[in-house]
Amino acid sequence: MTLPPIKPGKIVTMGEVLVDIMAVERGRGFHEPLNLKGPFPGGAPAIFVSQVARLGHPAGIIAGIGDDDFGWLTVERLKRDGVDVSAVRVHDDHVTATAFVRYREDGERDFLFNLARSAAGRIELDAPARALLAECGHFHIMGSSLFSFHLIDEVRKAIEIVKANGATVSFDPNIRKEMMDIAEMRAGVELMLQDCDIFLPSGPELLIPTASRSEEEAIAALFALGISAIVVKRAARGASYYDATRAIDMPGYKVTEIDPTGAGDCFGATFITCLRQGMEIEACLRNANAAGALAVSRRGAMEGISTLVEMQALIARSAPA
Repeated sequence: MTLPPIKPGKIVTMGEVLVDIMAVERGRGFHEPLNLKGPFPGGAPAIFVSQVARLGHPAGIIAGIGDDDFGWLTVERLKRDGVDVSAVRVHDDHVTATAFVRYREDGERDFLFNLARSAAGRIELDAPARALLAECGHFHIMGSSLFSFHLIDEVRKAIEIVKANGATVSFDPNIRKEMMDIAEMRAGVELMLQDCDIFLPSGPELLIPTASRSEEEAIAALFALGISAIVVKRAARGASYYDATRAIDMPGYKVTEIDPTGAGDCFGATFITCLRQGMEIEACLRNANAAGALAVSRRGAMEGISTLVEMQALIARSAPA
């Protein structure tokens, strides 16, 4: 299959906005008192849509916050970046979602989330959300947002609306192998694989949905489902693009990693935005790799968001990794 034609309109996403509160030291984490830094506005959909807006593309988000400092912190940041927040609902009976992040000695991260019982778990397609979807040219979903059957059902209804209007859909699974044992997560992934046009897995995530044993086998299985394009994020090694006629590998860029949170979201947002702005696939990949590299060089998920000028400057001065 080839990529569907681009429909004018906003890039819209739907899911959690939250604040990240991060451990300063590496170690055992929250088993004992430790120094914390934050709150930083975050959440995969929020990072994605802010990166889109910073690249000059109209963008909006369907989300929920509590009527609290954390919620207003995230909304004000989204507004400053140029995101349409008209479909962010404020709940006075639920708090804004949070993620406490700690770093193990090997540099890997562990998260302590408050999602399902927060305002993020109450997202629904109310009148403002449907109005935003009416302006949607491309709809993007993160796997992290599919944490309940309620949200999966709301996402399904949103996809039906945007598909009926001719919009395209992308999906970043943002999952771990163990998550596929969760009934909600498996159902959500299966739904998205049926309906997405562009699939944006990170490394091993490519193999998980189809239980394939090799990348080649997984790519063939995903194309058989009707997916038009697959973009595999490979962290510092760059990224790979596949469609029915092409396979393109693009190396990454060398930077000093400070915090990897949000790098994949910045990558995906940049690739989708550049594609909709008419760039060739190679340019989309180069810019997306630069966006991911810039993101890991800064602490705080949304602090890693960058402009196209910054991406182009990194590309110009950096040798491929």
